[in-house]
Amino acid sequence: MNTLLLAQDPTLADFGRDPWWLVLIKIVFAFVFGLLATLLGVWFERRVVGYMQVRPGPNQVGPFGLLQTLADGLKMAFKEDILPKAADKVVYFFAPVISVVCAVTALSVIPFGPMVSIFGHRTPLQVTDVPVAVLVLLACSSLAVYGIVLGGWASGSTYPLLGGLRSSAQMISYEVAMGLSIVAVFMTAGTMSTSGIVAAQGDATRLTIAGVEIPAPGWYAILLLPSFIIFFIATVGETNRAPFDLPEAESELVAGFMTEYSSLKFALFMLSEYVAMVTMSAVTTTLFLGGWRAPWPITLWADANTGWWPMLWFFGKVLLLVFVFVWLRGTLPRLRYDQFMRFGWKVLLPINLVWILVLAGLRSIEDWQSRDRLLATAVGAGVLLLATLLWPSRKPASKPTPQEQADNRPYGSFPLPPLDLQVPPSPRTKRVVAEREPANIATGSDSQEV
Repeated sequence: MNTLLLAQDPTLADFGRDPWWLVLIKIVFAFVFGLLATLLGVWFERRVVGYMQVRPGPNQVGPFGLLQTLADGLKMAFKEDILPKAADKVVYFFAPVISVVCAVTALSVIPFGPMVSIFGHRTPLQVTDVPVAVLVLLACSSLAVYGIVLGGWASGSTYPLLGGLRSSAQMISYEVAMGLSIVAVFMTAGTMSTSGIVAAQGDATRLTIAGVEIPAPGWYAILLLPSFIIFFIATVGETNRAPFDLPEAESELVAGFMTEYSSLKFALFMLSEYVAMVTMSAVTTTLFLGGWRAPWPITLWADANTGWWPMLWFFGKVLLLVFVFVWLRGTLPRLRYDQFMRFGWKVLLPINLVWILVLAGLRSIEDWQSRDRLLATAVGAGVLLLATLLWPSRKPASKPTPQEQADNRPYGSFPLPPLDLQVPPSPRTKRVVAEREPANIATGSDSQEV
């Protein structure tokens, strides 16, 4: 079985030998996958969020509402295209195109499956692969920020500019945490090739607990658990998804960098966001979830990782990660901008650096080269990371009572309303009462009658 699995793993030598028409088929497949995944992703998100909010979601256009996203896309494409008077026309036009192209280009180095036979030609289910394929993914992710920043700047308005500036700081910050997370993958796999990283995750490992061996897949999501947690958090921030959707921030910036866009250009920006979500889910699957390899117990079937079946396992993992994206959006509120940046620079980055140093030290020790000991270390570090993220940062101070707040007011501050919600007597009433007080005492009448 192991010999059969190794024979199915593509290597760098298997690329660059396909005829031109087969390369064209792969390119069209990757593009169609990104487009269809986006259309179905929007429908999937609306249905899942609708279920969470106890409402049906889209269910009128097409069976189960599947054509609702297509109808919305056609509607936006035929709307009036408004060009702001102060906009830079060339940059204003190319900004959404840059975002979409960068998101789709990253799919070119994603392995969808092992070696298969297409029209008699044996070829890997991947457009291409290079020795530094992961750096290509990082480059596409980094260049995507230019589409957002240029779109906000070229609109000639304040709200889009603020959204573009937010996005530049946000994506650069979380790009650092994402890159450091991938360093652990390089150190463990010994290669930057995406097909090589998937092949390195093919060997199963066994964790010995109390003398009992527990089989576990060799996925880096388990072996490098802290890196996987930090990478996925950085992925959510990189794709501008809730609770990290600060560049758009509808409640603060109207629509952020997309405020002045309309018609098809607005649709392209929305398309780029969902394509980026699907692409980053595919990248996470490739780097940490074994790529196209079947999970246990499907691996008990001898032919689980051969032929076209691995493509089904790959799509299932991507769908699971997309569900997590949608789940986060329907559950968590948006963070404040200072909370978001503090979390990236003061929490994720230091933890990532410490984990990389620990991993490098353990890899240099011969006794810790085995995968079971690496798994034990990763699980312990992952538990420590989760405890750090979930532990309250500081004890909330006791809130002063309303009377203490009133007593500690600074001198000259704005007068407080009455704490008992009773209207105080006016100064004129007090003066009248003071003037009549001696007369009331002399006559024996009650001053309360005034």
